[in-house]
Amino acid sequence: MINQFKEDVNKGLSSSPKFLSSRYFYDKIGDKLFVDIMNMPEYYLTDAEHEIFTEKSAEIIKALELNPSVYFELIELGAGDGTKTKELLKELVSGNFKFDYMPIDISQNALDNLEQSLNDEIPEVSVSRKQGDYFRVLDSIKHSNHPKVVLFLGSNMGNLLDKEANEFLYRLGASLNTDDKLLLGVDLIKSEDIVLPAYDDANGITAKFNLNLLHRINKELDANFDLTAFEHQPEYTEEEGIAKSYLVSLVKQHVEIKSIGKTFQFEAGEKIHTEISRKYNSAILEKILLKTDFEITGKLTDSRNYFADFILRKSE
Repeated sequence: MINQFKEDVNKGLSSSPKFLSSRYFYDKIGDKLFVDIMNMPEYYLTDAEHEIFTEKSAEIIKALELNPSVYFELIELGAGDGTKTKELLKELVSGNFKFDYMPIDISQNALDNLEQSLNDEIPEVSVSRKQGDYFRVLDSIKHSNHPKVVLFLGSNMGNLLDKEANEFLYRLGASLNTDDKLLLGVDLIKSEDIVLPAYDDANGITAKFNLNLLHRINKELDANFDLTAFEHQPEYTEEEGIAKSYLVSLVKQHVEIKSIGKTFQFEAGEKIHTEISRKYNSAILEKILLKTDFEITGKLTDSRNYFADFILRKSE
């Protein structure tokens, strides 16, 4: 893992323009900060999708065409703290559905916390946690003949460019069998006054989350980033429908990363691109699904129409 981190940081900071992968946000500090972000009043995404799961879990189960007498595997990609998923798990337990829950996450810390909270709150649920890359784990269970329902919530797909999202869904479809389902949570396109504060909150939590990426490089790769010399900068327009996060160098400076054996130069005002968060509508999603094995069979939204959970079925 550390070698991949080193390789990716070297590649990103050697590029023009510079970038760092958002997958490295999630160490122990990053996990905690992201939970804080999800609880911010500005971060509407959590409340919107949580509303869907709280008020429409029975509708989700119906849309997924689940049968209480047929065992299935419930697989969640990027499970995090499982707050929304617990609402669905409770509904499944109360309906006596036969299933095992398999949360997959790159963060072992997040998985440990999730399993403990599930044991405390819903001990009836059988949990088989898997740490690592989504597709490596999916490949390991690919030949299981049990029906599968995959959860990819929280608009996690929004961290991918449309071409990357198409490739992701194509690979995901290749890991599933005909009639397996995908419950895909996506943030819907909205005006700038709603979206931008979610990535630039008044208490500076998103800024700390973004800057923690530099702290992690300092700690794990023996670098000397001065976090006070960089500033969090989000950007969004409704026309483009993509929120972007940057770390901007406030001064001309150089940063040494000893484990890489290189010094990186930064101009004043130079940006490091760290994250995108794509917003969707049905037309955009339909276009992304072209040349994949998925078709849309259902859609559930919150009361404000901020967020949608699409039901996708793998076709033949």
